[in-house]
Amino acid sequence: MRFSIKDYKFITWNVIPVILLAGFLLAGCESTEREQPQRPAPEVAVLTVQPEQVVLTTELPGRTAAFRIAEIRPQVSGIIKERLFREGSVVKEGQLLYRIDPALFQAAYDSAAASLARAQANLPAIRSRVERYRELLSLKAVSRQDLDDTESALKQTEADVKYWEAAVKSARINLGYTSVSAPIPGRTGRSNVTEGALVTASQPTPLVTVQQLDPIYVDVPQSTAKLLRLRRSLETGHLSSNGNNHKKIKLLLDDGTVYPLEGILEFQDVTVDKSTGTVTLRAVFPNPDNLLLPGMFVRAVVPEGVDKQAILIPHQAVSRDPKGNPLALLVDSQDKVEQRQLTIDRAVGNQWLVTSGLAAGDKVIVEGIQKIRPGVSVKVVPFGENKAVADPAAGSDVKTQ
Repeated sequence: MRFSIKDYKFITWNVIPVILLAGFLLAGCESTEREQPQRPAPEVAVLTVQPEQVVLTTELPGRTAAFRIAEIRPQVSGIIKERLFREGSVVKEGQLLYRIDPALFQAAYDSAAASLARAQANLPAIRSRVERYRELLSLKAVSRQDLDDTESALKQTEADVKYWEAAVKSARINLGYTSVSAPIPGRTGRSNVTEGALVTASQPTPLVTVQQLDPIYVDVPQSTAKLLRLRRSLETGHLSSNGNNHKKIKLLLDDGTVYPLEGILEFQDVTVDKSTGTVTLRAVFPNPDNLLLPGMFVRAVVPEGVDKQAILIPHQAVSRDPKGNPLALLVDSQDKVEQRQLTIDRAVGNQWLVTSGLAAGDKVIVEGIQKIRPGVSVKVVPFGENKAVADPAAGSDVKTQ
């Protein structure tokens, strides 16, 4: 293909401006790149790990139970004449609750007392006769048979006196049973009978139930696995006993509020429930205002021991990998980010208790996590001093255990 001079001039005058324009653009880009400053290292807030002494506790579900329960049942049969208490009221020990019609029992008592008096009245005369017959027998004025008969009559009369004394005592007891009183102090429930109702001795249905609520029991089941782990930690020295405080227990009510009074761990059951694999811990709590009622659901904060070298880091410093393993980002001695896998025991307030993966002096990144990745250089500021690095979205990567 041949080009004429005219074609050459056309190509020269149209292509040269394009080449010159491309050259100017490239020169401008190079100038812009040279003038653009280097991007500063991202700023992160770090927490320097320092072991501290922590009292470890565990929250266990439980239920309240009355300190003492008395099911009031009649011990004699009869008609209820009076009910002397108000349902749901607080009664004292020995306070009269019901009165059963005492007429028949009073009559039985009077009859036994009269028979006793008659037997006692015959006793002196028979004793005197025995003494006289003994004197007359020495004078041969009476026969030996007469003395024997008199002595036998004396023994029979003495036996009658003892019999009627027992009958009087029994009648007095039955008469006393017509007044039904509270054997313990506490709060009464609903009365199952009213005035005029017929009751029988030792009937299956109680007249009323009295429950002592101050103090009150809290029964808490604890799994044997946790119990064995706790004992192993105490034996190996990982945890130490907290003195007398290891028996003090706090209580969380069903609505999440904290019960204001502390309880004392009373005992630990020695039998494992076969269906649940748990043992029962029983604590005693003061309950002066009767705020705790039997059967109420609560959560007991039970102390386990003291970890003198506990490592705690905030929740927001921990993220999770796709498998759910806890991870933390740290800053090494060259101010570069490194990733560390952790082993977490439990949550303590708004912090994680770390059992492995961290050591004293490690710098854990708490804020600014989403702006970095492992291997990059960062600018370090102490956690809590520079609020500018706070990353509100960082919490989206934190998963609770």
